[in-house]
Amino acid sequence: MAANKKLLVLPGDGIGPEVMREVLRVVDWMAKHRAVGFDLQEGLVGGAAFDAHGTPLTDETMADAAAADAVLFGAVGGPQYDSLPFEQKPERGLLQLRKEMDLFANLRPAIVFDAMADSSSLKRDLVAGLDILILRELTGGIYFAQPRGIDEMADGSRKGYDTNLYTTPEIERVGRVAFDLARKRQGRLTSVEKANVMMSGVLWRETMTALHAAEGDGVEMSHMYADNCAMQLVRNPKQFDVIVTDNLFGDILSDCAAMLTGSLGMLPSASLGAIDETTGKRHALYEPVHGSAPDIAGQGLANPLAELLSYTMLLRYSFDMNEDADLIEQAVQNVLNSGIRTADIMQDGMARVSSTVMMDSVLKELNKLAGV
Repeated sequence: MAANKKLLVLPGDGIGPEVMREVLRVVDWMAKHRAVGFDLQEGLVGGAAFDAHGTPLTDETMADAAAADAVLFGAVGGPQYDSLPFEQKPERGLLQLRKEMDLFANLRPAIVFDAMADSSSLKRDLVAGLDILILRELTGGIYFAQPRGIDEMADGSRKGYDTNLYTTPEIERVGRVAFDLARKRQGRLTSVEKANVMMSGVLWRETMTALHAAEGDGVEMSHMYADNCAMQLVRNPKQFDVIVTDNLFGDILSDCAAMLTGSLGMLPSASLGAIDETTGKRHALYEPVHGSAPDIAGQGLANPLAELLSYTMLLRYSFDMNEDADLIEQAVQNVLNSGIRTADIMQDGMARVSSTVMMDSVLKELNKLAGV
């Protein structure tokens, strides 16, 4: 791969800088031993950006993100920022990145490594070998649509309201991504909404049905209500391959699926934009699911594997480097099989290690696999 591919690194707050530091060791290893090189640039986001510049995302960092071939993100937030005005909170920096880069497709895999099957809150036979991909529409729906607000009523009471709004083009573009992902997997897609009680759900189902008839060759699609999907995820999760749903339900269902795996510390995500027809470039941001975990920040306890697996998603979806991504994932599997664990995934009889020792172990496995 050409070395001029631009990678913007945004460690953020809490454990973000710690896990990012460990993953950059693998990025360096890949550059030395696999010719996977990037022009690396680092920026501030979230609370770190507010402390330095009085805003959770500067215009300069936003421009750097838009110019990059991919963004590797850590985490934002912390209790010291809870009293800030809404628009200055650390999380607004992440939301601005998603919105201005038009990262409408959020990919959340829920994969259970063999060595982690007993860590799930469900029985081993329900989750062993689990491999689900949830595709969440990320820039529309109830989190962004207008009108929204809190109004004073004539009688002195207050009302709060939000609007769950979707257009046909918004549904179609995330639907096309869902079909593409399903074709690369088992060819099965479940479209999830609440068409029984919500008009936005009626439009979602009608649009997905029409799109599947026109463009869904090779994909078997079914429909499911969101509440039933939540129940089925804990009843029989292996029935699913790819799930596509809106912003609100995707937020809820992806967290539900996350706990099937045993730990948020193991889960990556990708947020993708549309492919530019002229340049072939796609805006993309990759981040772990776990958040900033301020209670353990600075103690060397954080699990760096979710950030590392986010990097493997970056290799796959931004650069089509599946072989390199497979190599890292195999190294992770080997480390887990050897009984090495950080605190969040600790099990009886296993060896509890720090963030740094976990990544030491991954690098050692990479050396073995690559014959270095």
